[in-house]
Amino acid sequence: MNFKQKLIIFLLVFILTGYIFGFAQEKGGTLIYGEYGAPIRLVPILANDSISIRLIELIYGSLVYYGSNGEIMGDLTERWEVSKDLKTVTFYLRKNVFWHSVPGEMKSRPFTANDVVKTFNIMMHPKTLTSLQSRYNFIRTAWKKDTHTVVFKLKKPILNVLGRFSFKILPSFLLEDISYLKGDEDLILYKHPIGTGPYMFVSQEGSFFEVALQANQRYHLGVPFIEKIIMRPFADQNIITQTLLYGGIDLETRVPPRDISEIQGDLQFELAPYSTLSYSFFGYNIRNPVLAIRDVRSAISYAINRPEMLGSFFEGKGQVISGPFAPGSWAYNLDVEPVSFSPAMANRLLNRAGFTERTKDGTRVRGSYSLEFEMVVPISKENETTKRVILAFQNYLKAVGIKINIKWLEWKTWTEAVFVIHDFDIIYADWLFDDSFDISSLFHSREIGPGKNNFGAYKNPEVDALLDETRATLDIEKKRTIYKKLHEILAKDVPYTYLWTLTNYAAYNRRLRRVEIHPTRFFTYVKDWYIPAEEQK
Repeated sequence: MNFKQKLIIFLLVFILTGYIFGFAQEKGGTLIYGEYGAPIRLVPILANDSISIRLIELIYGSLVYYGSNGEIMGDLTERWEVSKDLKTVTFYLRKNVFWHSVPGEMKSRPFTANDVVKTFNIMMHPKTLTSLQSRYNFIRTAWKKDTHTVVFKLKKPILNVLGRFSFKILPSFLLEDISYLKGDEDLILYKHPIGTGPYMFVSQEGSFFEVALQANQRYHLGVPFIEKIIMRPFADQNIITQTLLYGGIDLETRVPPRDISEIQGDLQFELAPYSTLSYSFFGYNIRNPVLAIRDVRSAISYAINRPEMLGSFFEGKGQVISGPFAPGSWAYNLDVEPVSFSPAMANRLLNRAGFTERTKDGTRVRGSYSLEFEMVVPISKENETTKRVILAFQNYLKAVGIKINIKWLEWKTWTEAVFVIHDFDIIYADWLFDDSFDISSLFHSREIGPGKNNFGAYKNPEVDALLDETRATLDIEKKRTIYKKLHEILAKDVPYTYLWTLTNYAAYNRRLRRVEIHPTRFFTYVKDWYIPAEEQK
């Protein structure tokens, strides 16, 4: 074979390879995705709802992130160093990163070490209303070594620490006079988020209208193929799937279980299962003297038929759980069995707690104390499935003499009632975990107080000591042993009634190509998604 023939073969292979792996991906098009509800606040430090967090993934960047195989990937940092004593982590930032344009300004500002240090200091300020502080209190200080180098000093050595530096970074130049955030400040970031991510915020029409994003043409990890993304909120979950099927949206982030079979039967659409390392629970305010009685909380757990609820309301697409860790994780204790459905046991426990008398409507009482509780639920979760879960909860408990009154609240009011003023008895909620599975913020007594995650004021000195021990050890096997013990105690103490973890499904139109959904961070790979030119809207 002569040189000319070799050259022709090389060019043919190059062209075909390019077509398959890149040239076939035309830039352009619009992706419209649907959410049940609207974002609460698009500020990374303050956001704690999944709708806001998904949008934040599109707009903001972090130092590092987890790849699909669990490997640490650099986002805003190109490389890093961990000291031999495991107490210093140095990040060398990328020099080709720019902030999205500020409205009214023509030039984009460069990303620097000042942004990382400012974000960390605001996040860790005691007056900032965030749930993130307990996750990052292993860091003693953050300081700028030079324009593109940040050094973190840790309070103690920590193995596998890099993955913890996944918090989103805010622009310091828009926070010059700010030391902490409560959510009521007059900041441009609350109205027009400015990030370094693959998509730039364009507009949000009102409090319950579309959020429009545009591809960041200077994105440091590669310009996204899809030109525009629109998040379309729905007030009624029942119509999201139908809107997808009739072409009104291209992607549904979380398909109701009852709609899965309908989507499976339509060849235009693809179902994508994903995990969120999360679980659902009923949580108790132990400040209430009746709910402070463990037998009462245990009785509630025995009174409800969780397998029946999971099967009836979620098509059985999930797993009933027994404790405070995400199932499938290395932290979960498989030796602890979920509480069985036993109204007889519930009645025995309530009798033992002294609630033997009944009112005319069947509610148990003991002297001046009554087994009547107020359950607060955010309106943003007011959908058919949630209503069915709560109605079943009411009926199960009514059968053993416990009365549940439901109070629906706006998200902000619900958050304040639960996390700030603690004006509630029971909540129905979910926790979403990161890869560390650190539950200190949920159950340690030092995490009781306004704005903190131990909303129910649960206290147990043994749990405190074990949680402190997990933070002090570098031995993974020792930590696993401690977590197993914590699982046992927290299952027995019942600060929550642990319900289930669900298998989530996204659904999308097949005109979207190369769709990969990160197990815990939905839009991690969105820059590689594309729409063929002939199918672009």
